[in-house]
Amino acid sequence: MIRVLVIDDNAIFRQGMRQLIDSIPDLEVSAVAGDGAAGVDAALALQVDIVLMDLAMPGLSGIEATRKLAAAAPHIGIVAMTMLEDDDMIVQALRAGARGYVVKGATQREILDTIRGVHAGQAVIGSDIARRLAGLIGGSAPADPFPDLTDREREILDLLAAGATTAQIADRFGLSPKTVRNHLSSTFTKIQAVDRTQAVLKARAAGLPRAR
Repeated sequence: MIRVLVIDDNAIFRQGMRQLIDSIPDLEVSAVAGDGAAGVDAALALQVDIVLMDLAMPGLSGIEATRKLAAAAPHIGIVAMTMLEDDDMIVQALRAGARGYVVKGATQREILDTIRGVHAGQAVIGSDIARRLAGLIGGSAPADPFPDLTDREREILDLLAAGATTAQIADRFGLSPKTVRNHLSSTFTKIQAVDRTQAVLKARAAGLPRAR
């Protein structure tokens, strides 16, 4: 059972999410909260699996609540939600520690798939949003978004962005899993990613994986 906490200042939206999620056999809403501070407290107290985080809330914003929760409980998957696909807000949410991003106008299937994907450890961000983030980076950053990476680290990051596992990367380059993990650790440090999920998000925002 995937336990979900819904944090949103709109009571109608909270109720709608509860009804949708509770209608699915393997999902349940453990609690709801109407503001960021109460949401963070509830998430930590209940140790839920997934938090649906509204970004535009009065008081403690969804961005700050995401940052606090990601720092205190990195094992909890945070899915950022907004009414609009605001470029700056998307970037802030991902930097704060969100592992998924979905607009409130998304279909029920998209919302449920995002919840399941983030729970499975995936970084879930729509391809249209990824393309827009790549455009933002391309417009303000150097041609190479990760200039400190070695060629091998760059190749590994590309495969990681494509969804490859450590074992698959090791097999691709004829390396031991331990060597791949060492490369990944070095890569995460250089691109300032705290874990695999954040590395994938940053890589995809930079336009990876490359077309093959």
